Amino acid sequence: MLLAIDVGNTNIVLGLYDREDASAITPVCDWRMRSEPRMTADEMSLTMRGLLGEYVDRITGIAALSTVPALLRELRVMLGRYWSDVPRVVVEPGVRTGVPLLVDNPREVGADRVINTLAAHHLHATNCVVVDFGTSTNVDAISAKGEFLGGAFAPGIEISLDALASRAAQLRKVELVRPRSVIGKNTVDCLQSGILFGFAGQVDGLVQRIVDELEDTQGGPTTVLATGGLAPLVVTESATITHHVPDLTLLGLRLVYERNFG
Repeated sequence: MLLAIDVGNTNIVLGLYDREDASAITPVCDWRMRSEPRMTADEMSLTMRGLLGEYVDRITGIAALSTVPALLRELRVMLGRYWSDVPRVVVEPGVRTGVPLLVDNPREVGADRVINTLAAHHLHATNCVVVDFGTSTNVDAISAKGEFLGGAFAPGIEISLDALASRAAQLRKVELVRPRSVIGKNTVDCLQSGILFGFAGQVDGLVQRIVDELEDTQGGPTTVLATGGLAPLVVTESATITHHVPDLTLLGLRLVYERNFG
C-alpha cells in the first residue's frame, strides 16, 4: 500500500492507497493529527505508526510533503530512520511532478500548491481554480494544460477568528457552524454570520475574478474545486465552488509517486 503524508501548519494528514487500484481517487483509510512545529522525527513516527496500526507492515511506498520547513527536516529523518527500506518521494524543488510553474520564482511555490495542481488537472481537463481552506486560504489558478499560473492568499478562517477574539475585548472564539440567520440576534450569531458568510463572499469574489481572467487569457470553461479541513463549512454557502474534493492533496501525492516510481 502507498502511504501519503501531507504535513501542514495546522494538521498532518495521512492517507493509504491500494497500489493495485490505479484509478482510486479516495484513500482506503485516512487520519488527521495535530501539527506541532517542535515535533521530533521520533514523535512523528510514534504517532503515525500508532494511527496506522495493522497497516504499518503493509506499506510498500511513501509520498510526502511538508509546508513547514522545521517539520520537513524531521520528516526526512523519520523516513530514513523508520522506513529506510521503503521506496519514497518527498516533494520539493527538483522532484519530478510534471507541473509547469509559470510564475516569477518557481522555488517560492509551496509543495501543496504544486500537488493540488497535479491532482486537479488529473480530475478535470479544463482550466481549474483550487480553493484550499487551511491555515491560510489559497486560491490557485491552473490552465487546461495543467500549468500552475499563480493565485491569491487570504488569512484562514481560524486565524481570522483567533485574531478577532484576541483584539476585541467583548468578542470571543465561537464554534464554527452555520448561524440561524445572516442577521445575528446575539454576539455568537453575529460572529458566526460574519465569519461564515463573510468568507464565502470573499472566496466567491476572488474566484470569480480569477475565473474571468482565466477565460479571457486561456479560453474555455473553468472548474472550481475546494479542499482543506475547513472546506465543508464554506462549500455549501459558496456560489462559485462546484466540486468538493477533501483528499485532493493526498491524490496528488499518489500521482507524484507514480510519476517517480511507476
